Amino acid sequence: MRKAEKTRQYILEKTAPLFNKKGYEGTSLSDITNATGLTKGSIYGNFSSKDEVALAVYEYSTGLLIDQLDRAIHEQSTAPEKLIAMTAFYRNHWPGVFRNGGCPMLNAAIEADDGPPFLQICVQDSFANWEKKIINILETGIKKGEIRQGIVAADYASTIITQIEGGIMLSKITENARHLTLALDRLVKMIDSELKP
Repeated sequence: MRKAEKTRQYILEKTAPLFNKKGYEGTSLSDITNATGLTKGSIYGNFSSKDEVALAVYEYSTGLLIDQLDRAIHEQSTAPEKLIAMTAFYRNHWPGVFRNGGCPMLNAAIEADDGPPFLQICVQDSFANWEKKIINILETGIKKGEIRQGIVAADYASTIITQIEGGIMLSKITENARHLTLALDRLVKMIDSELKP
């Protein structure tokens, strides 16, 4: 890794929790320089604008989350096991997620709703890709006889994402993991009772 790449990586690592906690609009250039110990010139020597930093941070944060989630899913062989592994991932990783300000996709989604268009497009893509991933698991499971015939995969994918993100949101704001645990428990029951043949 070249020096410029190392510096960019360092900036992303140091500012990811900052953006996730303070928001993309709420994080100032001073916050970025304080978190990194770098000068304004050094930041702008690696990124053309604060928006570019914000976008790179979002991609970095969600990339880490998606990579970890993908590893948990790919360790399983059947579609129901993959879906349950997804719930287990959030059940096991919520302390670290909460410590770093919550789910970066959820936080960015709330802010991007009426915020910067460049962020809104990225967040929409992230959720669309997650939904496609779940749809693919379900449709592959249907073909293999692991998932019940006749289900609407897109509806279940949306329900899974909504339950997980809703549980994270309520648990984060109330500082009580019970909401996420209940949401994940409900998903496991749904997988067992509605999706398995």
